[in-house]
Amino acid sequence: MKRPYDAVLFDLLTALLDSWTLWNSVAGSDEAGRLWRAEYLKITYGAGRYRPYEELVGEAAANVGLPRELSDELASRYREIKPWPEVNDVLGKLRDAGVSLGVVTNCSETLGRTAIDRIAAQFRVVVTAERAGYYKPDPRPYEMALEELGTTANRCLFVAGSIYDLFGTARVGLPMWWHNRIGMTLPENAPVPIARHKNLRPLLPHVLANS
Repeated sequence: MKRPYDAVLFDLLTALLDSWTLWNSVAGSDEAGRLWRAEYLKITYGAGRYRPYEELVGEAAANVGLPRELSDELASRYREIKPWPEVNDVLGKLRDAGVSLGVVTNCSETLGRTAIDRIAAQFRVVVTAERAGYYKPDPRPYEMALEELGTTANRCLFVAGSIYDLFGTARVGLPMWWHNRIGMTLPENAPVPIARHKNLRPLLPHVLANS
């Protein structure tokens, strides 16, 4: 029997990387960081056409009562971001099994590449919001990644870290596996993911079934 997927696309900054710790550190506390990050997610996922990522991050800071200049500090410390502990092992096993790997991220090209460098695995495709010209959940970033991977939505799995990807992946027919590391709440009107876990290890049997 053929395994269910030829490729896996990942959200970068929440599904693969612990960017929350950096945001909290820059903000000065876990509470302030969570508020800032939640506002940023709301702004970016409602932005549509791309405008500079760093501007959105600064706008989010100002909206929750933090200095707008924290956006610059966050960018300067991007190399501090670390992958979740199991990420390199899981990605390595997927790659060794012949699964094509890619990333679709709401980020600038510069910061996206900086974050990618924190991960040991190699990706065939990296689509940032800047390169696509649109922020997720607009369908164009997902569609660009699928085209560059040379696969179709029904043969590719998307691994999300943010609840907002649920809406974008549903629009293009991408099955979505939710890495809900920090315990986000699923909105009542959100499409239901095919699975949800607080760790990436259950992804291996899901993707490599029948291999």
